[in-house]
Amino acid sequence: MTEPHIPFHLAGDRRPGFRRPAGDRHPRGRRLAAGIRRWIGGAAGALALTAGLVAAGGPQASAASLTQVTGFGTNPGNLSMYAYKPDALPSGAPLVVALHGCTQSASDYHTHSGWQKFADAYGFALVYPQTSSANNSNSCFNWFEPGDTARGQGEALSIKQMVDKAVAQYGSDPARVFITGLSAGAGMTADMLAAYPDVFAGGAIDSGLPAYCANSVSTAYTCMYSPPDKTPAQWGALVRSAAPAGTTSWPRVAIWQGTSDTTVQPANATELRDQWTDVWGIGQTPSRTETLGGGTTLSVYEDGAGRPAVEVYSISGMAHGLAVDPGSGAEQCGSTGTYYLDTICSSYHTARFWGLDGGGQEPGPGALPAPTGLAVTGTTDTTAALGWSAVSGAASYTVYRDGAQVGTTTSTGYTDSGLTAGTAYAYTVAAVDPSGVRGAVSAPVTATTTGGGYTPTCYTASNYAHTTAGRAYQSGGYTYANGSGQAMGLWNTFTTHTLKETSPGYFVIADSGCSA
Repeated sequence: MTEPHIPFHLAGDRRPGFRRPAGDRHPRGRRLAAGIRRWIGGAAGALALTAGLVAAGGPQASAASLTQVTGFGTNPGNLSMYAYKPDALPSGAPLVVALHGCTQSASDYHTHSGWQKFADAYGFALVYPQTSSANNSNSCFNWFEPGDTARGQGEALSIKQMVDKAVAQYGSDPARVFITGLSAGAGMTADMLAAYPDVFAGGAIDSGLPAYCANSVSTAYTCMYSPPDKTPAQWGALVRSAAPAGTTSWPRVAIWQGTSDTTVQPANATELRDQWTDVWGIGQTPSRTETLGGGTTLSVYEDGAGRPAVEVYSISGMAHGLAVDPGSGAEQCGSTGTYYLDTICSSYHTARFWGLDGGGQEPGPGALPAPTGLAVTGTTDTTAALGWSAVSGAASYTVYRDGAQVGTTTSTGYTDSGLTAGTAYAYTVAAVDPSGVRGAVSAPVTATTTGGGYTPTCYTASNYAHTTAGRAYQSGGYTYANGSGQAMGLWNTFTTHTLKETSPGYFVIADSGCSA
């Protein structure tokens, strides 16, 4: 009988004797899932060993330039911490966290990725979390395990504890902490950006997947080969539900993807773009595009203040791996190897996107905080009225529709006009100080104009009934309205909401009153 081909890059299992995630009330189900993971991981491990990629006992970091750091916390995720600190690194320097891919190690990633070159040149510390075969048979980060990806749990908490240790030990600037990763490390990077937006100022997802795309081994394979085609609002809702309540400031995200990747399908880059542009409250049409070396096309998505918030790097013909460009040129870096592909130096462009080079960085937002309480106060066929809470020190406010500026006002309200009937629009607002400097942009709100030949309809039911009727969907035990992606709470028969269908298939929460 022919052995089935099972890709090993992201598969895994958790060996007996390691902890079950806190709050797990279904040990029998966990045992069954663990059995499935062991079967997949076993076959995958055999393939990896045949290819000569996995050393017995799992990878070990051994590069002389790396230092293992112990005592960084309770370490519930059973990870190891390795760090690189350039000579004479000053206090207040940035910190970059880099997550390796499956079958790799901290040493391997440090050697090939090119990050050391820019840590030396620009002056920042590097932290390399490392997993092992004790956590996952192929030494993958468990980006698909809820107990390892939620804020305050498992591997996610271990990585957060490493950040805290590095900030304390190296005097790193807590406002300039960034995270990047490859493959499974990229999947974990997306999860970390969602769970800890208050920790990371930016991230880079290399050949990775949307945050919380999967919550099991089987759904992980679905995400890799045929990612769900969710709306931007649905993807964004997964991030907002993972982040601390009330989060309004989000990391800037770079997305790297090869067009010939057969392990993580290129469609994942599109879904990632949809997810993070929605979180930022901006549209999915790029503000500009550029042609770079190595067959790379860069698409830039700017926030309301004109700063790049999301960047997508699409590399023509590149397979699964991290983009490197060996050489001594200023824009070159890294060395080739398994899953390190000679195309373009991704670390260089990512460092510049984050502003780590100290030059060419877009001006940052002013000191004024983002307005809170942004809400739609009324709509007609052609207008949308907005209101928000005042920001102390603001001289005026700038209003953005789908990422583009549409008006300014000195009050805490604005009515946008000239709209199309029966259409949804995303709005954000930023405060402007007396000198004309714009502050941080608010969280987005969606306004749907009336009319358009459609009569709105209201439905009051339990979250469970809404999902079975096709008005909402559930993910990870939580419920979200179809179309708007608004969070509705736990998926059960007890929690009840009123949903208003403002256009075909587009539902918004209308608990405060719903007039069709």
